Amino acid sequence: MTETRPAAARRCLAVILAAGGGVRMKSEVPKVLHAIGGRSLLWHVVSAVRDSGADAVAVVVGPDRDDVAAEARRVDPQVRIHVQRERLGTAHAVLAARDSLAEGFDDVLVVFADTPLVMPETFRRMREALARGAAVAPLAFEAADPTGYGRMLVRDGQLVAIREHKDADEAERRVRLCNAGLMALDGKGALELLEGIGNANAQREYYLTDAVEEARRRGLSAVALVAPESEVMGVNDRVQLAQAEAILQGRLRTAAMRGGATLVAPETVFLSVDTRLGRDVLVEPHVVFGPGVTVDDGAVIHSFSHLEGAHVGPGATVGPFGRLRPGADLGPKAKIGNFVEVKSAQIGAGAKVSHLTYLGDASVGANANIGAGTITCNYDGFRKFRTEIGDNAFIGSNSALVAPVRVGAGAFVGSGSVITDDVPADALALGRGRQVVKEGWAVSFRERQPKKARD
Repeated sequence: MTETRPAAARRCLAVILAAGGGVRMKSEVPKVLHAIGGRSLLWHVVSAVRDSGADAVAVVVGPDRDDVAAEARRVDPQVRIHVQRERLGTAHAVLAARDSLAEGFDDVLVVFADTPLVMPETFRRMREALARGAAVAPLAFEAADPTGYGRMLVRDGQLVAIREHKDADEAERRVRLCNAGLMALDGKGALELLEGIGNANAQREYYLTDAVEEARRRGLSAVALVAPESEVMGVNDRVQLAQAEAILQGRLRTAAMRGGATLVAPETVFLSVDTRLGRDVLVEPHVVFGPGVTVDDGAVIHSFSHLEGAHVGPGATVGPFGRLRPGADLGPKAKIGNFVEVKSAQIGAGAKVSHLTYLGDASVGANANIGAGTITCNYDGFRKFRTEIGDNAFIGSNSALVAPVRVGAGAFVGSGSVITDDVPADALALGRGRQVVKEGWAVSFRERQPKKARD
C-alpha cells in the first residue's frame, strides 16, 4: 500500500524533458531556448517547479546540447543534467534520469520544457493527489479541438488509460478530455512502473502515458487533474510561441495593474517576467520593458519608450521615445525626454535631459540640465571612458563631452562646445571656433555662379 503523507512533508524530484529537436521552429536555436517574457521556455519551467516546492530538478537533454544544459544551470546551479542518447519515446526519456529516480523521492513530477505556462499551484495540486494515495496523476484539459491529443479514458469515475490519438478507436476519439503530457508519479514505485512500460503501439515507442494502464495492472490508482487549456499549451512552432507570449503578457499586465500601476492601453505594453512597477506608476501606450527593469512609485513612462536593465526612481519621467539601456539609473524626479538614450549612467535627482541626447558611461548630478544634442563621447574604438557632471551643472545644446572628463558642480558649458579638459566648479567652458561674418559675401557668391545655376 502506498504511504500517504501531506505533500509538504514529501520530497519531490522534477524531471524536465528538454531533449526535443524542435524541427517545426525552423531555427538553429533549440526550441526550449526560445523566449517569452524575456526568458527562455526552459527558464519558465525550471522556475515554476522550483517555486512549487520541488527539492531537486533533473533536466533531460539531447546529445551535444551543452547550450541547453548551460541554460538550465544558469536558472538553477543545482540542477542535474541527464542525456537521452536515443529518442524512443517519452517514457524512455524519463528513464534517462534513472540515477535521480533511483534515489527514492516521494513525488516525481514529469514536465516538458516546451510547456512554459503551467503555474506552481498546478504542480502542487498534482503532488497533493499523490499525497492522497494516487500512484499516477496526469494533467488533463478540455480541448476545444481534441484532434491529435491523447484521450483520457475515464470509467466509473476512475482513470483507466490514456490513449494516443493514433491508437484510439472512433469512440475514444470523441472524448474531449485530453492529455496535457505532464504527470506526477509516486516516487517509491516510479522507476519500476516506468520500466514496465512496453512499446506495443503504432509508433513502437515507450509512451509515458502507458503509466496509467501499467499502474492499473498493478492494482494502483490513477487520477486525472484538469487545468485550463491555455495553461498547458505546448510550444512547437513560432505561431504557438507568439500565442504563449500573449497569454503570459496578459498575466503580467494583470499583475502589474492589480499591484497599483496604471497601464493606459495594457494590450500595447510588453513586460518581462522580472519587470517591477511600483504603486501609481503610469505607463502610456506602446512601451516595452526588457529584462531587469524596476520603476519606483509615481514614475511616468511615456509612449514609445524602451527600457532594459534600468532603474527609474520615484516620480521620474521617461519619454516619449525614451531609451534606457542596461545600467541606466534615474534618481527621484529625474527627467529623460524624447529621443534621449541613457546607458550605464546615473542621472541625479531632479536632473533634466529633455531631448535628443546620448549619455553613456556617465554620472549626472542632482538638478543638472543637459541641453539638446549633447553627447558623451565614451568610446575610442577599444575602451570605454566615463564622464562626470556635477550637481546643478548646465550643459548647453549640441555639446560633445569627450571622456574621460569632469564638469564641476554649477559649471556652464557653452552651446556647441567640444569639451576635452575638466571644467572646474562654477566655471564657464567654451570649446568652439570663433564666428566670422563677411558682409555681402552671399551676393558676390551668387553673382559668380553660371546663369543656368542662378535661374
